[in-house]
Amino acid sequence: MWLLLLTLLVQSANLVEDGNKALDANQYERALDLFQQAAAADPQDYAAQFQLALTYSLLDRHADAIPRYQAALALHPDFYEAELNLGLSMLRTKDPAGAIPHFRAAAARKPKEMPPAINLAHALFDTGQFAEAEPAFKNVLAIDPRVAAAESGLALSLARQKRLDEAAPHFQQAAALDAGYRPGLLELGQLYEAGGRTAEAAALFRQFPDDPAAAERNAVLLINMGQLPEGLQALEALLAKAPTDTRRILLAQAYVKNRQAAKAEAVIAPAVENAPADVELRMFYARLLRDQRKLPAAAQQFAGVVRGKPDFAEAWSELASVLVITEQYPQALDALGHVTALGAERPGHSFYRALCFDRLKQRPQAVESYQKFLVAAQGKFPDQEFQAKQRVRILENEMRKK
Repeated sequence: MWLLLLTLLVQSANLVEDGNKALDANQYERALDLFQQAAAADPQDYAAQFQLALTYSLLDRHADAIPRYQAALALHPDFYEAELNLGLSMLRTKDPAGAIPHFRAAAARKPKEMPPAINLAHALFDTGQFAEAEPAFKNVLAIDPRVAAAESGLALSLARQKRLDEAAPHFQQAAALDAGYRPGLLELGQLYEAGGRTAEAAALFRQFPDDPAAAERNAVLLINMGQLPEGLQALEALLAKAPTDTRRILLAQAYVKNRQAAKAEAVIAPAVENAPADVELRMFYARLLRDQRKLPAAAQQFAGVVRGKPDFAEAWSELASVLVITEQYPQALDALGHVTALGAERPGHSFYRALCFDRLKQRPQAVESYQKFLVAAQGKFPDQEFQAKQRVRILENEMRKK
């Protein structure tokens, strides 16, 4: 029996040696076959198990590599390379949580080595353990302070803990070490904006004049900060360079803030044509037209909205008011009927209805609507209430004479 065992051990050793030669020659499939034979010949040969696992890794067959690394570790618990590679294979198979204990063990065996330290930090971050990732990234920087990935990871770990002031210098340092990490400053800008730190966000976005999204955010923030001329100029330049409906809308909104309704109308019209079903956009456009006293065009837009969204009470209300002003009383009454049916009637609607009936010489209905308005108004609309009382008195006199 011992002769057979010795023969198998020798056979395994030879197979491992031949497998290593195949690996050196990048003959991975041949190496795989040889290491499989070696592991079968001597299942207790941790080197054969490890080399077989390594070959699987080199072939990107990490799911196959994992049990072999585990077998190697079971036979040789202090095997640093097996511990590290097992963690890496788990990362490749989207199991960062499973990788963490192996990176910890590898880092404990070789605390000054970079691979287990940085992979441990990333695995902690990827599993949402930001407080634990923070010291792990700091440990990486203690090993080598020039690792941009660690500066970025530390910055993100602090940011996820809402410690932006501590995170900021690490975002900056990551970008200084490696220009590939400059987009991290954009993320910091987004976090500043989300936290209401508008000026700091805009300052970061301005560092990326060639990034259209950053330039757009900078322009919007300038407008929000009340710097309308600068914001308008930036948006106009962006729209001229690359017209998009989003930019048209942003610029139109900025023009409205700057009391330039005509410019807003002109710039947003193409966006409305491109998205006629966009209710919010079409309402904005319709109100622009209304505010410029382009009432027939405004009515057309409000009517388009309610055709597409007949349960939109606000649009019916806007349409009714424009129709009343343009003296289209039957159409206005129809629109007001939809407002009532949708349960959105307010005192002003009763007043509009009364006006319509009044102009159409339908006195009883007008009186009833004026009185309904007066009951609901309760002193909140003094001018209209005065008018309603006068009209009720006059109309009742006219009806008595008949």
